[in-house]
Amino acid sequence: MESTPKKLGRPRNFDVDDVLSTAVKLFWKQGYDGTSIRDLSKELGLSSPSLYAAFGDKEGLFLKAIEHYLDDDSCAPIVAFNSKKNIEKAVYAFMEAAIEYATQQEEGQQGCFMANCVSASTAAVPAAQALLKEAISSADLMLAKRFDDEKKAGNLPADFPSKERARLMFDLRQGHVLRARAGMSRRSMKADLVYRVSIILA
Repeated sequence: MESTPKKLGRPRNFDVDDVLSTAVKLFWKQGYDGTSIRDLSKELGLSSPSLYAAFGDKEGLFLKAIEHYLDDDSCAPIVAFNSKKNIEKAVYAFMEAAIEYATQQEEGQQGCFMANCVSASTAAVPAAQALLKEAISSADLMLAKRFDDEKKAGNLPADFPSKERARLMFDLRQGHVLRARAGMSRRSMKADLVYRVSIILA
């Protein structure tokens, strides 16, 4: 006797990337705690059962949204940093791009998703802390590698503290994010960029 074939689940009729991009925007604007499944269902145009079936629960969707953001976001400051051959211009480009990125987001999304939303959610979603830590460590390593390469090329002193300055660059970037969140102007933040670059490369 032939066995009865198992029924296949209903195919998803939505684009996961589009859903996650929209979820990022909503979480970014309202915060994790301030975003309900009802909000997500309405904004994403999906029923609650569809959301639960695809992502498990709000926390599962949030974690997938973070991963999507990290995969999809090319990190404009690091792209700018690596696009310049001269290391001084590269550091300047990084800081300038950080300011541009922090001040050009849509309404309710000033700053950085990881810094503003994800960092504030780690108590409610412990798994988000690991993703945040991974993102920070990855940025530190990429920046430090460029400094190490410049040392090998003779463009920076052999004793230049690559790891320490990489962390300083990242932390200064997050300072710009905070200033943007506070509504400070792009012009005011760019006023002392030359000085900040000199400190990083000192």
